Amino acid sequence: MLYDWIKAGHLIALIAWMAAMLYLPRLFVYHASLTPGPAASAQSETFKVMERRLLKAIMTPAMIATWIFGLTLSYLSGFYAAGWLQAKFVLVLILSGMHGAFARMVKDFAADRNTRSPRFYRVINEVPTVLMIVIVILAAVKPAFR
Repeated sequence: MLYDWIKAGHLIALIAWMAAMLYLPRLFVYHASLTPGPAASAQSETFKVMERRLLKAIMTPAMIATWIFGLTLSYLSGFYAAGWLQAKFVLVLILSGMHGAFARMVKDFAADRNTRSPRFYRVINEVPTVLMIVIVILAAVKPAFR
């Protein structure tokens, strides 16, 4: 019974984390698209608040909870030695690295140091999506690795 509650917590945290990981780069696209001027300055300040709050209030706590629940599940289930879970673990590490990169981008925007184009953020927005798809397939299908 406890295992099912932990799994539910893992899925809830994962959904929140992924929602933020998919939305934050979209905010970056809009933020990077602003043309200089007084109206853009006010919009930029609004984006800075949105980006910071999304990172601090949703994305980071959700990532931490995802890791805690996920590691607990791997221990309780005994799957930690399975190849599919080890592959998933590597991909989640990469996703966590993306999280860190996004946090750095939030800091760059907050300090008005962004040098990247909206196109860059459109492309980078796809990385968490691809990782999520492969991670979910590994968790749902549990393919055998030799």
